[in-house]
Amino acid sequence: MKKRSFKGMIINLFLFPVLTVLVIIGFNSNYLIKNLIHYILFVFDSLVFVSLIVCLIIFLKTRKKEPKKLKLWLKIVLSLFLSIYIIGCTGFVLLLYGPNDRFRTWLITTAMQTMNHQYFCKWFYNDKTIQYVLDNNKVIESGESTDTSMVTKKRATKFKDKYDKEILDVDIDLPYKIIELEVNGCKGYLAAIYDPSKVKLAVTSKLGTSGQYVTKMAQDHDAYLAINAGGFYDPNYSSSGGMPTSITISDGKIVTNNTYSSYNQGGGIIGFTEDDVLVLLKNTTASQALEKGVRDAVSWGPFLIVNGKASFIRGNGGWGYAARSAIGQREDGIVLLLVISSNQIRTKGADMIDLVEIMQRYHAINAANLDGGTSTVMVLPKNIAQKEYDSPCSDSFSDKYCWINTPYDSTGAKRTRPIADAWVVEK
Repeated sequence: MKKRSFKGMIINLFLFPVLTVLVIIGFNSNYLIKNLIHYILFVFDSLVFVSLIVCLIIFLKTRKKEPKKLKLWLKIVLSLFLSIYIIGCTGFVLLLYGPNDRFRTWLITTAMQTMNHQYFCKWFYNDKTIQYVLDNNKVIESGESTDTSMVTKKRATKFKDKYDKEILDVDIDLPYKIIELEVNGCKGYLAAIYDPSKVKLAVTSKLGTSGQYVTKMAQDHDAYLAINAGGFYDPNYSSSGGMPTSITISDGKIVTNNTYSSYNQGGGIIGFTEDDVLVLLKNTTASQALEKGVRDAVSWGPFLIVNGKASFIRGNGGWGYAARSAIGQREDGIVLLLVISSNQIRTKGADMIDLVEIMQRYHAINAANLDGGTSTVMVLPKNIAQKEYDSPCSDSFSDKYCWINTPYDSTGAKRTRPIADAWVVEK
Protein backbone atom coordinates (compact mmCIF):
# COMPACT_ATOMS: atom_id res chain seq x y z
CA MET A 1 0.00 0.00 0.00
CA LYS A 2 2.80 2.39 0.96
CA LYS A 3 4.70 1.68 -2.25
CA ARG A 4 1.65 2.34 -4.44
CA SER A 5 0.74 5.51 -2.57
CA PHE A 6 4.33 6.73 -2.86
CA LYS A 7 4.43 6.14 -6.64
CA GLY A 8 1.03 7.78 -7.00
CA MET A 9 2.20 10.77 -4.99
CA ILE A 10 5.32 11.19 -7.16
CA ILE A 11 3.33 10.92 -10.41
CA ASN A 12 0.76 13.43 -9.18
CA LEU A 13 3.49 15.78 -7.96
CA PHE A 14 4.87 15.73 -11.49
CA LEU A 15 1.50 16.18 -13.22
CA PHE A 16 -0.10 18.77 -10.96
CA PRO A 17 2.33 21.72 -11.49
CA VAL A 18 2.42 21.47 -15.29
CA LEU A 19 -1.34 20.97 -15.53
CA THR A 20 -1.88 23.94 -13.24
CA VAL A 21 0.39 26.07 -15.45
CA LEU A 22 -1.62 25.08 -18.54
CA VAL A 23 -4.91 25.79 -16.74
CA ILE A 24 -3.68 29.25 -15.69
CA ILE A 25 -2.56 29.97 -19.26
CA GLY A 26 -5.99 28.86 -20.45
CA PHE A 27 -7.65 31.33 -18.07
CA ASN A 28 -5.56 34.17 -19.53
CA SER A 29 -5.63 33.28 -23.23
CA ASN A 30 -7.47 30.86 -25.52
CA TYR A 31 -4.96 31.21 -28.37
CA LEU A 32 -2.65 28.41 -27.20
CA ILE A 33 -5.25 26.40 -25.28
CA LYS A 34 -8.76 26.41 -26.73
CA ASN A 35 -11.81 26.60 -24.47
CA LEU A 36 -12.81 22.94 -24.71
CA ILE A 37 -9.26 21.74 -24.05
CA HIS A 38 -9.00 24.20 -21.19
CA TYR A 39 -12.09 22.78 -19.46
CA ILE A 40 -10.78 19.22 -19.91
CA LEU A 41 -7.43 20.24 -18.43
CA PHE A 42 -9.17 21.96 -15.52
CA VAL A 43 -11.17 18.81 -14.67
CA PHE A 44 -8.09 16.60 -15.07
CA ASP A 45 -6.00 18.96 -12.92
CA SER A 46 -8.67 18.88 -10.20
CA LEU A 47 -8.69 15.08 -10.24
CA VAL A 48 -4.90 14.99 -10.04
CA PHE A 49 -5.00 17.34 -7.05
CA VAL A 50 -7.54 15.13 -5.26
CA SER A 51 -5.48 12.04 -6.10
CA LEU A 52 -2.35 13.74 -4.77
CA ILE A 53 -4.04 14.50 -1.44
CA VAL A 54 -5.36 10.93 -1.14
CA CYS A 55 -1.95 9.39 -1.94
CA LEU A 56 -0.28 11.73 0.55
CA ILE A 57 -2.72 10.76 3.34
CA ILE A 58 -2.28 7.03 2.66
CA PHE A 59 1.50 7.40 2.52
CA LEU A 60 1.63 9.26 5.84
CA LYS A 61 -0.59 6.69 7.53
CA THR A 62 1.42 3.69 6.32
CA ARG A 63 5.01 4.98 6.40
CA LYS A 64 5.60 3.77 10.03
CA LYS A 65 4.25 0.30 9.38
CA GLU A 66 6.79 -0.64 6.72
CA PRO A 67 10.58 -0.30 6.73
CA LYS A 68 12.16 2.40 4.59
CA LYS A 69 13.54 0.88 1.41
CA LEU A 70 14.32 3.96 -0.67
CA LYS A 71 18.05 4.66 -0.93
CA LEU A 72 19.36 7.92 0.43
CA TRP A 73 20.92 9.09 -2.85
CA LEU A 74 17.67 8.40 -4.68
CA LYS A 75 15.75 10.42 -2.10
CA ILE A 76 18.13 13.35 -2.55
CA VAL A 77 17.96 13.26 -6.37
CA LEU A 78 14.19 12.88 -6.37
CA SER A 79 13.68 15.67 -3.85
CA LEU A 80 16.05 17.98 -5.73
CA PHE A 81 14.38 17.31 -9.08
CA LEU A 82 10.86 17.85 -7.73
CA SER A 83 11.92 21.03 -5.92
CA ILE A 84 13.51 22.55 -9.04
CA TYR A 85 10.57 21.43 -11.16
CA ILE A 86 7.91 22.89 -8.84
CA ILE A 87 9.87 26.12 -8.29
CA GLY A 88 10.36 26.42 -12.06
CA CYS A 89 6.64 26.04 -12.78
CA THR A 90 5.77 28.53 -10.04
CA GLY A 91 8.37 31.00 -11.28
CA PHE A 92 7.10 30.69 -14.85
CA VAL A 93 3.55 31.56 -13.77
CA LEU A 94 4.73 34.48 -11.62
CA LEU A 95 6.85 35.77 -14.51
CA LEU A 96 3.85 35.79 -16.84
CA TYR A 97 1.06 36.79 -14.47
CA GLY A 98 2.66 38.01 -11.24
CA PRO A 99 2.30 41.48 -9.71
CA ASN A 100 5.50 42.72 -11.36
CA ASP A 101 4.49 43.49 -14.96
CA ARG A 102 7.93 44.32 -16.32
CA PHE A 103 8.35 41.03 -18.21
CA ARG A 104 4.72 41.07 -19.35
CA THR A 105 5.14 44.58 -20.75
CA TRP A 106 8.39 43.71 -22.50
CA LEU A 107 6.98 40.53 -24.06
CA ILE A 108 3.76 42.10 -25.33
CA THR A 109 5.24 45.32 -26.67
CA THR A 110 8.15 43.53 -28.33
CA ALA A 111 6.16 40.68 -29.86
CA MET A 112 3.24 42.78 -31.08
CA GLN A 113 5.51 45.02 -33.15
CA THR A 114 7.02 42.13 -35.08
CA MET A 115 5.53 40.79 -38.27
CA ASN A 116 5.73 37.08 -37.57
CA HIS A 117 6.22 36.60 -33.83
CA GLN A 118 3.04 38.05 -32.31
CA TYR A 119 2.03 34.55 -31.23
CA PHE A 120 4.75 34.72 -28.54
CA CYS A 121 2.49 36.94 -26.44
CA LYS A 122 -0.88 35.75 -27.79
CA TRP A 123 -0.08 32.28 -26.47
CA PHE A 124 -0.21 33.67 -22.94
CA TYR A 125 -2.43 36.76 -23.00
CA ASN A 126 -5.89 37.57 -24.32
CA ASP A 127 -6.69 40.55 -26.54
CA LYS A 128 -7.93 42.63 -23.61
CA THR A 129 -4.66 42.25 -21.70
CA ILE A 130 -2.59 42.92 -24.80
CA GLN A 131 -4.55 46.06 -25.60
CA TYR A 132 -4.29 47.27 -22.00
CA VAL A 133 -0.49 46.95 -22.10
CA LEU A 134 -0.27 48.64 -25.50
CA ASP A 135 -2.50 51.50 -24.34
CA ASN A 136 -0.13 52.11 -21.45
CA ASN A 137 2.98 51.88 -23.60
CA LYS A 138 2.74 54.02 -26.69
CA VAL A 139 4.08 57.03 -28.54
CA ILE A 140 1.82 60.08 -28.33
CA GLU A 141 2.78 62.37 -31.20
CA SER A 142 2.33 66.13 -31.24
CA GLY A 143 0.01 65.87 -34.25
CA GLU A 144 2.01 68.50 -36.13
CA SER A 145 3.59 68.30 -39.57
CA THR A 146 7.03 69.71 -40.31
CA ASP A 147 7.51 73.46 -40.54
CA THR A 148 10.15 73.59 -43.27
CA SER A 149 11.21 77.14 -42.36
CA MET A 150 12.84 75.80 -39.19
CA VAL A 151 15.53 74.06 -41.24
CA THR A 152 17.78 77.03 -42.03
CA LYS A 153 20.80 75.00 -43.26
CA LYS A 154 23.10 77.51 -41.55
CA ARG A 155 26.12 75.94 -39.90
CA ALA A 156 26.97 77.18 -36.42
CA THR A 157 30.41 78.62 -35.76
CA LYS A 158 30.48 77.23 -32.20
CA PHE A 159 29.74 73.75 -30.92
CA LYS A 160 26.69 73.51 -28.66
CA ASP A 161 28.08 70.51 -26.78
CA LYS A 162 30.23 67.42 -27.23
CA TYR A 163 27.59 65.73 -29.40
CA ASP A 164 27.42 68.72 -31.70
CA LYS A 165 31.20 68.59 -31.91
CA GLU A 166 31.07 64.93 -32.89
CA ILE A 167 28.90 65.87 -35.86
CA LEU A 168 30.65 69.05 -36.97
CA ASP A 169 34.30 68.48 -36.07
CA VAL A 170 35.69 66.88 -39.23
CA ASP A 171 39.23 67.24 -40.53
CA ILE A 172 38.33 67.21 -44.20
CA ASP A 173 35.23 67.83 -46.24
CA LEU A 174 33.74 64.35 -46.06
CA PRO A 175 30.32 63.52 -47.52
CA TYR A 176 29.40 61.74 -44.29
CA LYS A 177 30.66 60.75 -40.86
CA ILE A 178 29.71 57.68 -38.84
CA ILE A 179 29.56 57.79 -35.06
CA GLU A 180 29.59 54.48 -33.21
CA LEU A 181 27.18 54.07 -30.30
CA GLU A 182 26.18 51.49 -27.73
CA VAL A 183 22.55 51.13 -26.68
CA ASN A 184 21.50 48.61 -24.03
CA GLY A 185 24.59 46.54 -24.72
CA CYS A 186 24.04 46.57 -28.51
CA LYS A 187 26.09 48.39 -31.13
CA GLY A 188 24.66 51.27 -33.10
CA TYR A 189 25.79 53.55 -35.89
CA LEU A 190 24.74 57.15 -36.51
CA ALA A 191 25.63 58.52 -39.94
CA ALA A 192 25.72 62.30 -40.37
CA ILE A 193 25.07 63.21 -44.02
CA TYR A 194 26.37 66.73 -44.70
CA ASP A 195 24.62 67.27 -48.04
CA PRO A 196 20.91 66.40 -47.73
CA SER A 197 20.45 66.63 -51.51
CA LYS A 198 22.37 63.36 -51.77
CA VAL A 199 19.78 61.41 -49.75
CA LYS A 200 17.43 59.67 -52.19
CA LEU A 201 14.93 56.83 -52.03
CA ALA A 202 15.76 53.58 -53.82
CA VAL A 203 12.83 51.27 -54.56
CA THR A 204 13.05 47.58 -55.39
CA SER A 205 13.34 46.99 -59.12
CA LYS A 206 10.88 44.10 -58.75
CA LEU A 207 8.07 46.20 -57.30
CA GLY A 208 5.00 44.15 -56.40
CA THR A 209 6.89 40.88 -56.82
CA SER A 210 9.99 40.89 -54.67
CA GLY A 211 12.08 43.14 -52.51
CA GLN A 212 15.82 43.63 -52.81
CA TYR A 213 18.67 43.58 -50.35
CA VAL A 214 19.93 47.01 -49.33
CA THR A 215 23.43 46.06 -50.47
CA LYS A 216 22.07 45.51 -53.99
CA MET A 217 20.13 48.79 -53.99
CA ALA A 218 23.24 50.63 -52.77
CA GLN A 219 25.29 49.03 -55.55
CA ASP A 220 22.71 49.91 -58.21
CA HIS A 221 22.81 53.55 -57.07
CA ASP A 222 26.60 53.68 -56.59
CA ALA A 223 25.93 54.99 -53.09
CA TYR A 224 28.26 56.21 -50.38
CA LEU A 225 25.96 54.65 -47.81
CA ALA A 226 22.45 53.21 -47.45
CA ILE A 227 19.97 52.10 -44.79
CA ASN A 228 16.55 50.50 -44.89
CA ALA A 229 13.54 52.82 -45.16
CA GLY A 230 9.79 52.11 -44.84
CA GLY A 231 7.81 48.96 -44.20
CA PHE A 232 6.13 46.64 -46.64
CA TYR A 233 2.92 44.71 -47.05
CA ASP A 234 3.39 41.28 -45.52
CA PRO A 235 0.28 39.06 -45.86
CA ASN A 236 0.44 35.97 -43.65
CA TYR A 237 3.97 37.05 -42.65
CA SER A 238 5.39 35.46 -45.79
CA SER A 239 6.05 38.50 -47.98
CA SER A 240 9.17 38.84 -50.06
CA GLY A 241 9.18 42.57 -49.34
CA GLY A 242 7.99 43.61 -52.77
CA MET A 243 5.12 45.97 -51.89
CA PRO A 244 5.75 49.11 -49.78
CA THR A 245 3.09 50.24 -47.34
CA SER A 246 0.78 53.10 -48.27
CA ILE A 247 2.44 56.02 -50.10
CA THR A 248 5.84 55.80 -51.75
CA ILE A 249 7.36 58.61 -53.81
CA SER A 250 10.65 58.43 -55.68
CA ASP A 251 12.21 61.23 -57.73
CA GLY A 252 8.99 63.23 -57.62
CA LYS A 253 6.82 60.38 -58.89
CA ILE A 254 4.21 58.36 -57.03
CA VAL A 255 5.37 54.74 -56.89
CA THR A 256 2.65 53.31 -54.65
CA ASN A 257 -0.54 54.78 -53.27
CA ASN A 258 -2.32 51.95 -51.49
CA THR A 259 -3.94 51.26 -48.13
CA TYR A 260 -1.60 48.43 -47.14
CA SER A 261 -0.19 49.07 -43.71
CA SER A 262 1.86 47.12 -41.16
CA TYR A 263 1.76 49.66 -38.36
CA ASN A 264 -0.97 51.38 -36.39
CA GLN A 265 0.85 53.65 -33.99
CA GLY A 266 1.18 57.04 -35.56
CA GLY A 267 3.47 58.21 -38.29
CA GLY A 268 2.63 59.20 -41.84
CA ILE A 269 4.74 60.39 -44.75
CA ILE A 270 8.50 60.59 -44.14
CA GLY A 271 10.27 62.30 -47.02
CA PHE A 272 12.46 64.99 -48.51
CA THR A 273 11.31 68.05 -50.44
CA GLU A 274 12.94 69.47 -53.55
CA ASP A 275 14.62 71.89 -51.13
CA ASP A 276 16.19 68.89 -49.34
CA VAL A 277 14.24 69.33 -46.11
CA LEU A 278 13.10 66.24 -44.23
CA VAL A 279 9.34 66.52 -43.79
CA LEU A 280 7.06 64.47 -41.56
CA LEU A 281 3.49 64.86 -42.79
CA LYS A 282 0.31 63.84 -40.97
CA ASN A 283 -2.90 63.03 -42.81
CA THR A 284 -1.44 63.85 -46.21
CA THR A 285 -2.36 62.21 -49.52
CA ALA A 286 0.15 61.37 -52.24
CA SER A 287 -1.02 64.23 -54.46
CA GLN A 288 -0.88 66.68 -51.54
CA ALA A 289 2.67 65.55 -50.81
CA LEU A 290 3.69 66.32 -54.40
CA GLU A 291 2.05 69.73 -54.10
CA LYS A 292 4.22 70.35 -51.04
CA GLY A 293 7.28 69.62 -53.17
CA VAL A 294 8.08 66.15 -51.82
CA ARG A 295 10.60 64.37 -54.07
CA ASP A 296 11.24 61.14 -52.13
CA ALA A 297 9.11 59.60 -49.39
CA VAL A 298 7.92 56.48 -47.60
CA SER A 299 5.07 55.85 -45.18
CA TRP A 300 5.99 54.74 -41.68
CA GLY A 301 6.24 55.85 -38.08
CA PRO A 302 5.87 56.81 -35.40
CA PHE A 303 7.21 60.34 -35.60
CA LEU A 304 9.77 60.90 -32.85
CA ILE A 305 10.41 64.64 -33.05
CA VAL A 306 8.50 67.25 -35.05
CA ASN A 307 9.55 70.92 -35.17
CA GLY A 308 11.84 70.34 -32.22
CA LYS A 309 9.08 68.84 -30.06
CA ALA A 310 9.62 65.26 -28.95
CA SER A 311 6.68 62.88 -28.90
CA PHE A 312 5.47 61.88 -25.44
CA ILE A 313 6.54 58.32 -24.70
CA ARG A 314 4.18 56.46 -22.38
CA GLY A 315 5.86 53.44 -20.79
CA ASN A 316 8.40 52.06 -23.24
CA GLY A 317 6.58 53.46 -26.25
CA GLY A 318 4.72 50.25 -27.10
CA TRP A 319 7.36 48.89 -29.46
CA GLY A 320 9.51 47.00 -26.98
CA TYR A 321 13.19 46.38 -27.65
CA ALA A 322 14.43 45.37 -31.09
CA ALA A 323 16.83 46.28 -33.85
CA ARG A 324 15.86 49.82 -34.85
CA SER A 325 16.36 52.31 -37.68
CA ALA A 326 15.56 56.02 -37.66
CA ILE A 327 16.03 59.14 -39.75
CA GLY A 328 16.33 62.76 -38.64
CA GLN A 329 17.49 66.20 -39.68
CA ARG A 330 19.13 69.03 -37.78
CA GLU A 331 18.40 72.73 -38.12
CA ASP A 332 21.59 73.10 -40.19
CA GLY A 333 20.27 70.57 -42.71
CA ILE A 334 22.55 67.68 -41.74
CA VAL A 335 20.67 64.38 -42.07
CA LEU A 336 21.03 61.72 -39.36
CA LEU A 337 20.65 58.05 -40.29
CA LEU A 338 20.60 55.68 -37.33
CA VAL A 339 20.67 51.91 -36.91
CA ILE A 340 20.77 49.96 -33.64
CA SER A 341 21.46 46.21 -33.67
CA SER A 342 19.75 43.57 -31.55
CA ASN A 343 21.08 40.25 -30.24
CA GLN A 344 20.71 36.84 -31.90
CA ILE A 345 17.58 35.87 -29.95
CA ARG A 346 16.17 39.36 -30.56
CA THR A 347 15.49 40.31 -26.94
CA LYS A 348 17.67 43.44 -26.87
CA GLY A 349 18.13 46.55 -28.94
CA ALA A 350 16.46 49.95 -28.64
CA ASP A 351 12.98 51.18 -27.81
CA MET A 352 11.31 54.44 -28.86
CA ILE A 353 12.71 56.25 -25.82
CA ASP A 354 16.25 55.39 -26.92
CA LEU A 355 15.63 56.67 -30.45
CA VAL A 356 14.20 59.97 -29.22
CA GLU A 357 17.08 60.47 -26.78
CA ILE A 358 19.73 59.80 -29.44
CA MET A 359 18.09 62.11 -31.97
CA GLN A 360 17.71 64.86 -29.36
CA ARG A 361 21.29 64.37 -28.21
CA TYR A 362 22.54 65.06 -31.73
CA HIS A 363 20.13 67.99 -32.14
CA ALA A 364 17.62 66.67 -34.67
CA ILE A 365 14.56 68.92 -34.93
CA ASN A 366 12.64 66.37 -37.01
CA ALA A 367 13.01 62.60 -36.66
CA ALA A 368 11.01 59.45 -37.32
CA ASN A 369 11.22 55.75 -36.70
CA LEU A 370 11.86 53.61 -39.77
CA ASP A 371 11.14 49.91 -40.26
CA GLY A 372 13.18 47.85 -37.81
CA GLY A 373 13.76 44.26 -36.77
CA THR A 374 15.13 42.04 -39.51
CA SER A 375 15.03 44.98 -41.96
CA THR A 376 17.52 47.07 -39.95
CA VAL A 377 20.75 47.50 -41.87
CA MET A 378 23.39 50.08 -42.76
CA VAL A 379 25.67 49.31 -45.69
CA LEU A 380 28.89 50.83 -46.98
CA PRO A 381 31.26 50.05 -49.85
CA LYS A 382 32.97 46.73 -49.20
CA ASN A 383 36.50 48.10 -48.83
CA ILE A 384 35.41 50.62 -46.18
CA ALA A 385 33.09 48.21 -44.37
CA GLN A 386 35.83 45.59 -44.03
CA LYS A 387 38.64 47.99 -43.18
CA GLU A 388 36.85 50.32 -40.77
CA TYR A 389 34.14 48.09 -39.28
CA ASP A 390 35.44 44.53 -39.67
CA SER A 391 32.32 43.53 -41.63
CA PRO A 392 31.99 39.79 -42.36
CA CYS A 393 30.37 40.65 -45.72
CA SER A 394 28.29 37.47 -45.85
CA ASP A 395 25.67 39.03 -48.14
CA SER A 396 26.12 37.36 -51.51
CA PHE A 397 23.74 39.75 -53.32
CA SER A 398 26.43 42.37 -53.82
CA ASP A 399 30.14 42.06 -54.41
CA LYS A 400 30.77 45.75 -53.73
CA TYR A 401 28.79 46.54 -50.55
CA CYS A 402 28.58 45.12 -47.03
CA TRP A 403 26.55 45.85 -43.92
CA ILE A 404 28.37 47.22 -40.89
CA ASN A 405 25.80 46.54 -38.17
CA THR A 406 24.99 43.00 -37.02
CA PRO A 407 21.63 41.97 -38.49
CA TYR A 408 19.80 38.76 -37.61
CA ASP A 409 16.91 37.33 -39.58
CA SER A 410 13.87 35.49 -38.17
CA THR A 411 15.83 32.20 -37.97
CA GLY A 412 18.64 33.76 -35.94
CA ALA A 413 21.06 33.65 -38.87
CA LYS A 414 23.38 36.61 -39.31
CA ARG A 415 21.83 38.19 -42.40
CA THR A 416 19.20 40.69 -43.50
CA ARG A 417 16.18 40.23 -45.76
CA PRO A 418 14.87 41.69 -49.03
CA ILE A 419 12.87 44.87 -48.49
CA ALA A 420 10.84 47.32 -50.54
CA ASP A 421 12.93 50.50 -50.32
CA ALA A 422 16.03 52.11 -48.84
CA TRP A 423 17.50 55.54 -48.20
CA VAL A 424 20.68 55.82 -50.25
CA VAL A 425 23.32 58.57 -50.15
CA GLU A 426 24.30 59.04 -53.77
CA LYS A 427 27.71 60.21 -54.95
